[in-house]
Order: sequence, then structure tokens, then C-alpha cells
Amino acid sequence: MIEQTVSSEPQPAHHFRNFSVRLSPTPRGARLARLLAVEQLRSWELPLDPARQIVAELATNAATHGRVPGRDFRLSLYVIANTLRIEVTDTSGDRPPRPRRTPPEADSESGRGLLLVEALADRWGWAPEMRPRKTVWAEVVLPPEPDTSCAGARGALFPRTTTVKEPHQAPPLPPAAQTHSRE
Repeated sequence: MIEQTVSSEPQPAHHFRNFSVRLSPTPRGARLARLLAVEQLRSWELPLDPARQIVAELATNAATHGRVPGRDFRLSLYVIANTLRIEVTDTSGDRPPRPRRTPPEADSESGRGLLLVEALADRWGWAPEMRPRKTVWAEVVLPPEPDTSCAGARGALFPRTTTVKEPHQAPPLPPAAQTHSRE
């Protein structure tokens, strides 16, 4: 079951946006979470990385470790000012996320998810929700937006260019005793 909520209200330029979707806690649901997040980030004209990898890891963890038969997980994306917040809520609140303190074996197929989230996110954590849920979240600080105030809706018609001028030296002042007149 997919339930999607997208803010369609006109928002002040990039100050607050949100996207939320419920997905089945399966490998297919985790893959769909990543694909939907990528498309949403593209529509918001935001960088895909590292958010794409963070969503992939958190959704995979929700489908693998937070799976309870018959209960979905929720992916939510929020942009508030210059921060992208990624939240994945699952229905296994009795199992808090615990990143490994030692790297997994080289040939191990799992165990790196939260280590990657920890490395890629500017901040991350988790919070218990109404039983039996928990939310694992990660925040990524976004790069500053280019100034496109005169560049149309997407900044492509007439891109604003900024040139840096070389330092300019003013012409020398006349000697103090000399005066200028029109005569």
C-alpha cells in the first residue's frame, strides 16, 4: 500500500517542503523508498547525494530489522531552510538502532548501514514514537542556493552571471596647491 502526501501549497522559496510516503517493509519497499526520494529531490532541484544513500540505508534497515508483518514503514523528507531531514519510521520500537562500533568483516553482506549514515549525515539519531513505532532520522546541510532572482522559474532562461573585476586604481589626485577651474 502506498500513501503519499506532498505539499502543493505555494511555499516561500525553498524554506519549507515536505514529502511523506508509506511503503511495505520489504526489499521492494526499500528500493521504492530510494527511487521516490530521488525523484522528489530532483523535483525540488536538490542534490541527490548523500541523501540517496542515507534513504537507501534507513529504508533497508526498516524493511530488514524493523519489519513487523502487516505494518508499513514511512519515509518522510523535510526541507527546512538549508537542511534536508530524512525520517524513516518503522513499527519495531522495541529495537533501537545501534551502529556497530567495529567494522564488519570484509566479506560480510550487512552491518554497514548505520556506519554509512553516521559518515554521510551531518547529524542523525532516533526517537521513540507512539508504541510500537520508532523514527530514525538524519540531517544533511544543503549547499547555498545560487542567486537566480532574475533567471526565470528554473534559473535557465537568463542565468545571472557574476564577474569579478580586477582591482581598479583611481587616477592620481592633483597636487594640493593646484586647483581646477573651468577657465
